[in-house]
Amino acid sequence: MTARAPGGAVHTAPDGPREGVATAPAGGPGRRWRGDEGRVSLFLAAAMIGVLAIIGLAFDGAGQLRSRQLADNLAAEAARTGGQSIDRAKAIEGGSKEIDEAAARTAVTSYLAAAGATDHDVEFPVVGGEKLIRVRVTVTYDRYLLGFFGFGDAVTVSGEATARALTEGP
Repeated sequence: MTARAPGGAVHTAPDGPREGVATAPAGGPGRRWRGDEGRVSLFLAAAMIGVLAIIGLAFDGAGQLRSRQLADNLAAEAARTGGQSIDRAKAIEGGSKEIDEAAARTAVTSYLAAAGATDHDVEFPVVGGEKLIRVRVTVTYDRYLLGFFGFGDAVTVSGEATARALTEGP
């Protein structure tokens, strides 16, 4: 369809909407259709926070368990090392073979220092007339993800082990 406007200008308009061509909204020419594109729904944002919290619990929870296992292993090995420190003078004279407390503390401290653990406690309980060595090791785990959700930046875990001196043959 061709129409002549006043002043002699010719205007050509299509007979109807062409296929595959978007038409302007009712608000007038130059306005674009605005649906949901580019918007994040509130549900999606809340779900992402929840998913990140679950990932943080899994990741930092596993790290905390590994730290607990490390503390238990260090305590067991330190107690074994300290349990090998017997009072040699008393044993050579034919006396009882018991743990030398000073030598055991030194052995435990040097073992844990070599392993990188400095926070520990050593006790010597007597059970059934036999002196034992009990070592408690404390390890700190730095959280990576849970700090963003209001949990502390670090958690302290401890492991404990008890050993005794073997005084009999195999």
